[in-house]
Amino acid sequence: MSVHLGAPSAAMRAHEELFAYWAGLRRNGSLPGRRDIDPAPIKRLLPGLCLIDVTQAPRDYRVRLAGTGLYGVFGGEITGKGLAEIYNTAAHGYWRAELDQIVGTGRPGAGYHSLAWRGAGHVTILWMRLPLATNGRDVDMILGYDAAVGLSGAASSGVHAA
Repeated sequence: MSVHLGAPSAAMRAHEELFAYWAGLRRNGSLPGRRDIDPAPIKRLLPGLCLIDVTQAPRDYRVRLAGTGLYGVFGGEITGKGLAEIYNTAAHGYWRAELDQIVGTGRPGAGYHSLAWRGAGHVTILWMRLPLATNGRDVDMILGYDAAVGLSGAASSGVHAA
């Protein structure tokens, strides 16, 4: 697994930067849509970004676009793949629940999880997911950012939410 490990403080700054950008796109309490996202102001974050399509009836999630920095984290290309194609059973269930909550509430989500499911328990992903809505209210896409950080001391295992 080749992944560039960043410092937790750098990952948190990236999360703050992306959240501030997303929040600045909101107008009168409406969620921004995909059309509102301009990659130029967030250029340095692009390798860790992803766009996730939300489908209804039944609800499902598919990665529309994944930054080049995520290739090493996930061990291959995830663009065009659904959750079940990317994650093992435990991680799949975790992500479905997290994304369902974001879609249901229209509120951002953030947390962390270990890559132990990929045999890399010494690496943790700090993640953030931001809802997008074409009509300003019904979430139809999610903007995500993942930052891989190395763990010092005891390795964490399993899947965790903040």
